[in-house]
Order: sequence, then structure tokens, then C-alpha cells
Amino acid sequence: MRAFQKGFANPYTERTCIIVVEIEGQAGTVLIGIVVDSVSEVLNIKGNDIADTPTFGTRLNTDYILGMAKMEGGVKILLDIDRVLSGDEIAVLEKAA
Repeated sequence: MRAFQKGFANPYTERTCIIVVEIEGQAGTVLIGIVVDSVSEVLNIKGNDIADTPTFGTRLNTDYILGMAKMEGGVKILLDIDRVLSGDEIAVLEKAA
């Protein structure tokens, strides 16, 4: 039986994962779980390996990009998890915690 989460477009599969992240709120750090379709790799990235987000031009919104990590074999784009949720959504999570 495939489970469906409200608002989740794809059915849960054996590759579905929950990623636990810390988000900075007004009252401090909030731990939440984010459901993703799959995870292809997990990396340890040092702070000095992270470069500032380049400007891609005015047509691409980079507000949610924390930076770019230069790794062997390529570059990884890092998501700024603190900007994914709005302040109101974080406040709701803080109240629930």
C-alpha cells in the first residue's frame, strides 16, 4: 500500500527520506523533518570550501541559495534552509514545539 501525505505530490516509496534540519526562528533553533523523494548522496562540506553565490543575471532568483561548494568532480549548489520557510511558517513550528 502506498502512503500519500497531504500536499505531497508523489507517493512514498522505498527511496523516500526524511531530512532533519535546523531552522533559525525568532525564539531560537527549530528542528523539523522535510520529506524528499530521494537522497543521492550525503557530503561533509567544510566552510572554506563554500563560495558565495554567483550572480546568474537578473532572470534567476538566487535568494534560496546559500552558496556553491567546490568538490572533486564538480560543484554543489547549497540550499539556504533558513529562507525556504516564511517567518510565519517558522513561528507556527516554534509554537508547536
